[in-house]
Amino acid sequence: MRGSFSYRSAFLILLLGVFTYLYGLDSRFAPKNGDEYPYMHIVRMTADAGNWLPLQSEMDGIKNTKPPLIFWQGIASSHWASEWSLLNLRWPSVLYTGLTAFFLFLAVGRFSGKTQTGLLAALVWLSFFASYRYGRPFLADPPEVFWISLPFMALLYWGRSAFESKFFFPVLAGICFGLALFAKSFAYIAPATFALGLYYWRWREWSIPKTLTYDLYKILIAGVLALAVFALWFAFDPNPEAVWKEFVLGENAGKFAARNSNYLLDLLRGGDSIWLLLLTTLANAGLFTFVLISTLWQCWRGRRFLNLEEVLLLLLIFAFLIVFTLPSQRSGRYLLPVMPAFAALIALHWERLPLWGFRIALLLQGIILTLLLWIGSNLQFSGFMGTAGAWIYSYYHWILMAASLIIVPIGLIKPHHAKTLALAGCFLTYCALTSSLTPLEGKLGRYSVETMTQVQGKDVWIPCDFRAKDEEYRLLLPGAKLHGYLAKDAANIAKLISSYPIVAVHAPFGSQPELCDSCQIVGKRMEMRARHSDDEITQMLQGQIGKHLFVNEYLVVTPAIAPDLSNVKDVCR
Repeated sequence: MRGSFSYRSAFLILLLGVFTYLYGLDSRFAPKNGDEYPYMHIVRMTADAGNWLPLQSEMDGIKNTKPPLIFWQGIASSHWASEWSLLNLRWPSVLYTGLTAFFLFLAVGRFSGKTQTGLLAALVWLSFFASYRYGRPFLADPPEVFWISLPFMALLYWGRSAFESKFFFPVLAGICFGLALFAKSFAYIAPATFALGLYYWRWREWSIPKTLTYDLYKILIAGVLALAVFALWFAFDPNPEAVWKEFVLGENAGKFAARNSNYLLDLLRGGDSIWLLLLTTLANAGLFTFVLISTLWQCWRGRRFLNLEEVLLLLLIFAFLIVFTLPSQRSGRYLLPVMPAFAALIALHWERLPLWGFRIALLLQGIILTLLLWIGSNLQFSGFMGTAGAWIYSYYHWILMAASLIIVPIGLIKPHHAKTLALAGCFLTYCALTSSLTPLEGKLGRYSVETMTQVQGKDVWIPCDFRAKDEEYRLLLPGAKLHGYLAKDAANIAKLISSYPIVAVHAPFGSQPELCDSCQIVGKRMEMRARHSDDEITQMLQGQIGKHLFVNEYLVVTPAIAPDLSNVKDVCR
């Protein structure tokens, strides 16, 4: 490939991308979705029960929330929850993400005839923030994206032999789609088979009679086989009625009910409108959102000259977009399986793309990196102290921040390097974000071994602001019996120490918790707050970051009598 993206650039950015996806993989603060902790809860409870099925959960209404493949994956990777860590739960997700990038590289490199274009497509997809956010944590998205994408990448790789295959490819597609359904939802059979039908239609040069004659049965084979794989859940689960009620009717059919006023109005306005779906789908590209917009605009302008593969990629995107406008609950997350197609289009048009999209990406990276540098400098050089010591970065953090910030002006000044540096800058920005929170991954944000030992096997009350939040605390206090109370009450120390025998309380920096004479602090750490008032945000912008962004958490033993757990609802549930 001519231009700025050389083999050396590809190799260096590939190494950077691999490092980015592995760096901080076990971090509690890794970008993720709130589903991770409920999934962890289901894995732990199911593993404790000792059977693959039925899925187990103490959460009301959240048991059969997803098909079992993702939970079986967690059971296997954690060795039946005996080796319980975020790293063990998450590494299969990164493996799926890596395999998706690898097969995208093979497919694009094959049909474009250029290895560098294939590498570029894989790296662009990995650089998308949605790929980073959903492709590393313990979520159902990585296997779903991989298994749905694989048949379409196979069509692009094998071309005629796959399209003309009478039996092998339809069966392969059916198995792949079935595993995707078994990981996420049977609803994905609709966009997957619709897209497959569009692929065959384009292959038959838009001839409906030919498509119906030669290819309709192939789509039916793939669809029926996929649903058969998904139906194994009903066949093996001891309680299929619960699966039907909770997953089919509750989790899926419920998404067609009007969420605000009525279906048509929700389609055109509000938080679930089609316009927001389009916006959030584009925003999946993260820092490369404007690069993606410029690519789509270039595809539209040159629509008469698009080659077969570009049309197929656009048809895949179109199929998913059309299908996911139908439910009343619309989210760009549902379009994650088509993000590799977007990345392939960017790679194919890379050299012809205007620089303005990449310059916006560089500017966004510069803003984020400057903000992280400002926050980190305030925390370290102001002498900021947590309950367990000072906020201190290693030299490697400052080297990373300096190197990341240097590439922004270079990319803006030197047009020939702007595109490559913008791509590298995405990964460096993610690394800087992870590195900026490393002090909380050490003793500053964790309880000591002595504290863990002291509360093992004992009832401990912890603050919860969303379901299964206690799964995070199980990583901090392994072996303790955890119970949740409302996070908004965490600063109400007088009430908490009079209600619970062992409780985690929050106190602002610069003040000590007011405890009873017989109360004893057995542990302390620092925690990052999630919600702030307008006044607190203003003060943080004025430099008082540590005062409002973090709190001191103390684990206190009190003389209070434990409440009757049978009469108290656990807020984490």
